[in-house]
Amino acid sequence: MHPADTPNNCPLRILRLRDVKAKTGQATSTIYAAMASGKFPRPIPLGERSVGWLEAEIDSWIEGCLRKRDGVRS
Repeated sequence: MHPADTPNNCPLRILRLRDVKAKTGQATSTIYAAMASGKFPRPIPLGERSVGWLEAEIDSWIEGCLRKRDGVRS
């Protein structure tokens, strides 16, 4: 999902790694491995040593997991 695809009434929200882990149930190593294989949203740089993920992209990833579980093709 591209940031421009978010609904106008839904402000963009950035999640830090701790929040992404809590929301997805994934471990840090699993998140980074999935990013490396292109199966998880990439973070955006926030500073020299910090990154964050767009909540809308994480929500979309979770929805994709649900579709996969339910056998729904996107």
